[in-house]
Amino acid sequence: MSSQPAPLLDGTAATAYAAAITAARDEVVTRLQTVERPFTGVAAAELRKRIADVDLDAPLSSSAAVLAEVGELYLHDAVWFHHPRYLAHLNCPVAVPAVAADVLASAVNSSLDTWDQSAGATYIERRLVGWTAARLGLGDRADGVFTSGGSQSNLQALLIARENAGGTDLSRLRVLVSADGHFSVAKSARLLGLGPDAVVEVAVDEGHRMRPDDLERRLLDLRAYGLVPMAVVATAGTTDFGAIDPLADVAAVAHRHATWLHVDAAYGGGLLTSTRHRDLLAGIEAADSVTVDYHKTFFQPVASSVVLVRDAVTLRHVAWHADYLNPADADPDDRPNQVDKSLQTTRRFDALKLWCTLRELGPDRIGAMLDTVVDLATATGELLADDPDFALAAVPSLSTVVFRYTRDGVPDAVLDDVNTAARAALLASGEGVVASTTVAGRVHLKVTLLNPATSLDDVRFVVDRLREYAADELAVAA
Repeated sequence: MSSQPAPLLDGTAATAYAAAITAARDEVVTRLQTVERPFTGVAAAELRKRIADVDLDAPLSSSAAVLAEVGELYLHDAVWFHHPRYLAHLNCPVAVPAVAADVLASAVNSSLDTWDQSAGATYIERRLVGWTAARLGLGDRADGVFTSGGSQSNLQALLIARENAGGTDLSRLRVLVSADGHFSVAKSARLLGLGPDAVVEVAVDEGHRMRPDDLERRLLDLRAYGLVPMAVVATAGTTDFGAIDPLADVAAVAHRHATWLHVDAAYGGGLLTSTRHRDLLAGIEAADSVTVDYHKTFFQPVASSVVLVRDAVTLRHVAWHADYLNPADADPDDRPNQVDKSLQTTRRFDALKLWCTLRELGPDRIGAMLDTVVDLATATGELLADDPDFALAAVPSLSTVVFRYTRDGVPDAVLDDVNTAARAALLASGEGVVASTTVAGRVHLKVTLLNPATSLDDVRFVVDRLREYAADELAVAA
């Protein structure tokens, strides 16, 4: 038997812990100060081989050696969201207080399922849930719980909506969402055992917002065919366009048909901190449930999301009791068990990072950072609208801009290939990162602006590089 002490975090390991944390911190600081581009451009095959060659059955000789290996395998080629030319997905640079909070949460390792595993962490999470619900105007009976992300939040909301619909044959239930709604709605419907035709797409207008008149028509049609509208899912910030559905009008239609209204505000939920764009969420207070991702527009590390319900009683639909964990007869005041509200059992203390961010920065400063990227998206849209080499797909609604390299007389199929190749060439160069999507079946490029340090000059640089790569590809194609 080994005489070495177990390498676990306790009082005897305090010195080792301090050394490990300091070394890791120093490595991150060095990387942050020396990163020159958002990505190195390393090929997937090269990284795959490097990692496959590691013998996991032969541990290294020291923590320093482990850190050096991680630096080579991970940090050196990481995609750095804090870099001002990372413009691809809904990934934000993270607030410093939140990162510090993650160190605390990881060290203590609280689990948020029961009171006797979390103590004060339970009340910190509950306070933040209440604060978010109050900012959204959901009322005094609102409640909710932190989740791993928008997909899980949407799943839980739709599970509650399904149960709220009563004992209806699952094959008759329908969920209505706009054509630009998040894919997790369809995935949730499948996980919830609904039929293959359960998700009904509602038409969008020229701004990619749900059309209330088409929603009304589809609800009437469903009733006429003896089907049951289980939920209407409105979106406050679509993934591609950042579009925000007309929430007040959608709510009026949904409530007129006695249908549960869920608002997926995973992206746009951060507007509740905005001092200039908060009105974009007008009508969200009428929702029966809401998803908000703090790890998008609150500048939090993943994972940090919340699902909120207007009436706390509806959370009973996800409750499950076990004698060894949260017996049904437990006093909720004496033992406030968060597992009674959650799809998860063991759950990390992700609320602490938001708490620390709010206590140090305050909501107004978070809102100001979000306002900055919304303004930058507007300026980027104007820049591209005036550029003859690019076609803007839609006027920006939030902080996402969709566009396409174009050239008169060149077939659309060829331009699809050109845009795809230009994006790949930019990624391989490491000078910038953008995403892609399809609009009306055609390949488009997409920038998502979530970094308040990104300037219009950074955007111009990336656009000019895309132009050069596209022109090179077009010359080869010709």
